Amino acid sequence: MPALIGTMSIVVVFGTLAWFVTSAEQWPRIKLQFFNLDAMIAAFPRVLQGFWVNIQVWLTVLVCILVWALVLAVVRALRAPWFASFRLMVMIYIDIFRGVPVLLLVLLFGFGIPALNLPGLPNSGLFWGAVAMVLSYAAYVAEIYRSGIDAVHEGQRAAAKSLGLSEWQTLRYAILPQALRNVVPALMNIVVALQKDVALLSVIGVRDAVREAQIYTATTFNYSSLIVAAGLFLLATVPMARLADYLTRRDRQRRLQMAD
Repeated sequence: MPALIGTMSIVVVFGTLAWFVTSAEQWPRIKLQFFNLDAMIAAFPRVLQGFWVNIQVWLTVLVCILVWALVLAVVRALRAPWFASFRLMVMIYIDIFRGVPVLLLVLLFGFGIPALNLPGLPNSGLFWGAVAMVLSYAAYVAEIYRSGIDAVHEGQRAAAKSLGLSEWQTLRYAILPQALRNVVPALMNIVVALQKDVALLSVIGVRDAVREAQIYTATTFNYSSLIVAAGLFLLATVPMARLADYLTRRDRQRRLQMAD
């Protein structure tokens, strides 16, 4: 019964909203400009090709972020006095790249570094835009890793040291396995957000789904291609969002079982 009531409520709410929108005087013009089926079909191949670029960049950037952020988190978690300067550098890095908007970083790296024409370095705006996203997102993910490391009970460190393990061995064998397992649900939310934010690379001319949709719009003066791009992003992000919810529920159940 609760599920039936919930379903009926959703149908009523969205049905009312659809009626309200479609009853507007300008709806026929909006429908022609944004929901033209012929335009969607015509734009779909180009937008889909651009969306494949999004997926490739997303997967590459995601792997780089997870690895680089883990390095940052491990350096910040080292407690030996001679690592103090490295911990300070990591803190400064995180403060800077969390404080600057991703879009601004993409513009600065995507246009600025290629303009320098530095020998031995790529001049691709796509490459440097992806680097900007890695640097920005790694700052956030490093803090997620650190929260997982800090959540591991201090007794685990003491037990590892009592066995004669070094600080690095303590992190490698005792702390990190537990910490990474604890932060998986939070990381999934970052994965979902990153998949959408890859579209920011379109501002530096990368021919992704958004850029291809914009090109089609500029040539036809019809915005239906943007709806196609939005639909493709939804097809990718909604399943990942549900997976994140599932992992969060499973993690909560695991914690409750451990508490019992």
